[in-house]
Amino acid sequence: MQPIKVGLAGYGFSGQSFHRPLLSHLEEFHIEAVMSSNEEKVLKDIEGTTVVATLDDLLQEDIELVVITTPNHLHYGMIKQSLLADKHVIVEKPFVTNSKEGKELLALARERGLHLSVFHNRRWDADFLTVQKLLKEETLGQIYTYEAHFDRFRPAIKDRWKENKIEGAGVLYDLGSHLLDQALTLFGTPNWVQADVFPQRDPEKAEDYFHITLGYDVLRVQLYSRSIVLDPGPRYQVHGLKGSYVKHGMDRQEDDLKAGKNPVSEEWGIEDEGNWGVLTTIAGENVTSEVIPSEKGDYTQFYLGVFSSVRENAPLPVDPEDALQVITLIEACKKSAESRRVININ
Repeated sequence: MQPIKVGLAGYGFSGQSFHRPLLSHLEEFHIEAVMSSNEEKVLKDIEGTTVVATLDDLLQEDIELVVITTPNHLHYGMIKQSLLADKHVIVEKPFVTNSKEGKELLALARERGLHLSVFHNRRWDADFLTVQKLLKEETLGQIYTYEAHFDRFRPAIKDRWKENKIEGAGVLYDLGSHLLDQALTLFGTPNWVQADVFPQRDPEKAEDYFHITLGYDVLRVQLYSRSIVLDPGPRYQVHGLKGSYVKHGMDRQEDDLKAGKNPVSEEWGIEDEGNWGVLTTIAGENVTSEVIPSEKGDYTQFYLGVFSSVRENAPLPVDPEDALQVITLIEACKKSAESRRVININ
């Protein structure tokens, strides 16, 4: 089966650190062209590819799939232009900056018979896959509390688009997309949302703090991202009638990609034992705790799923309706923070 010919739109952090190494190491894909203003940087990483200056130029190349890694406020226009050029599209999360745009793009992709998906790669984090497995096997029984953090210690604000007050910038669109997508994957649509979102370090910059509560009958989901946390504590805490799972440390795949490691090697995605989580369970009056191995993380599964979708019409690895729901929840979070009230989700 022929590899998919890819045009990579954007070669900043995401394009260079995530998409390029994954696509380059998978024989199912070939990067034909890259849209970038830095030809030297691109050719250093991708020998022999074509470097173009604009999306118009990229869409003239012999490509089937456009992978968009540009700033968030550019996603809508670039996705639409690519779909109208009859190209399949993968876009870096978040999908778009508002749900109206997302609905329009989903309708356009359906109308033209094209595949459109969003790179919610952290569905394939080792620790998140472990949480999924525990819930699927009902190891913890009925879940009452789920808590997930994406904390950092970054007192200084960088002069970059993600931290300036522009459309689609800020930690809610950036890291909130990951945590909301994971919560939706585990538990589905909440009944209501309550959120505190604001720029904690500098009121003139984009928001850098959020605390989100999702309400589901008896279950409460707590999602956090903070920029001034030197000791982040547990990344995940999941508590149910039969037990608890508490996990520290970040998935290693991002660091390994930046370090140039091979994402299709046998050791890829295997967490160090020091980062394994603790499972505490109760049977009768007996409480036991054990350190359990994390599942193997694997971001390549996203792109292998894309290949199956394009070549064999299999389901997309991330349904664009799921990505749209993330944007709808982000809008609800912003509304909740501005009005300081609970927002019901229909």
